[in-house]
Amino acid sequence: MLHSLVVGLGRAGAGLHLRVLAQARERDRDPFHPGAIIACDPAPRTRLVRPGVTAAESVRAAAELVPPGRTVVHLCTPPVDRPALLRELAGLGFRRFVVEKPLAVDLAGLAEIERIRARHGLRLAVVAHWLDAELTRRLARLIGGGSLGPLRSMSFHQHKPRFAHTKSTSGHPTAFDVELPHSLGVALHLGGPAELVGAESADMRCGDLVLPGMGGARMLLRHRDGTRTELVSDLTAPVRERRVELDFARGRVVGHYPLSDQDHHAQLHVPGAPRPWEVFPDDALTEFVLRTYRRFRARVPEPDPEADERFAQQCEVVRLLAAAKGRRVGTTGPVRHQRRTSDHAG
Repeated sequence: MLHSLVVGLGRAGAGLHLRVLAQARERDRDPFHPGAIIACDPAPRTRLVRPGVTAAESVRAAAELVPPGRTVVHLCTPPVDRPALLRELAGLGFRRFVVEKPLAVDLAGLAEIERIRARHGLRLAVVAHWLDAELTRRLARLIGGGSLGPLRSMSFHQHKPRFAHTKSTSGHPTAFDVELPHSLGVALHLGGPAELVGAESADMRCGDLVLPGMGGARMLLRHRDGTRTELVSDLTAPVRERRVELDFARGRVVGHYPLSDQDHHAQLHVPGAPRPWEVFPDDALTEFVLRTYRRFRARVPEPDPEADERFAQQCEVVRLLAAAKGRRVGTTGPVRHQRRTSDHAG
């Protein structure tokens, strides 16, 4: 059984990981140690924790409450601070990590994380839970099945108003680091390796306040087989949306990922199918946590091909995001996309 340590008690740690750990432990108690979850935040501020969670003053203090060699660390601090904290935790004996996306915000940070991983033999699972989503699995089956012909293009639209959180934190330096890591990983999973062919970003404007590069982001990719992908995220949008469209030679498929932790249901429209429009449960984050703990607990061969492939894919996500940041063309208004105010709001 594995202990759990959540490091970072902001939106991701306190708002998502503690909640999902509680749900995962209810669904399958076998991988989890029955004791309290340990949590701490490196920042000198007080954070509220849930019942059943024990707060530690520091990661060093947390290492005295759990056995590091049998503990999974959920690293939920901002990505700009990640290498130093990962190095400290590895030095304390922790070897299993669930790391919030993106893995790093630049190539220097990525290189340092790769060195720490290799030096200490760490097992790192990046929170790329859209890869565990039922919607993603259904899209992959449609591509592999060939009933709609060859895949020609993909588009991902991730829009939500993020004014308050953006103004209060600086852990994600650009809009590229906020939502696009989710869809970029899925794009590489469905379409294979790709190169960047275009990128742009927009400033966030709220009254007289201007936050450079935080209003939205757009990336254009070309996959090796010629498939094109567009990824767009508007963090000033008046509505929430997580939509994916796949254009095939004989039809277009439209899917919607769940919008929040309030309702874990996805939707998929496949023209010509016996049931063209389907709605189904899709709690991808809980599935990701369960799958990761089961793999961490199991004796897997070294090297672990599946884990290495997923880690390599997340490294490629960081490299493409870094290329987009270097190539982006700034805009003054929202990143261009077809905003549809009738879409789902959450």
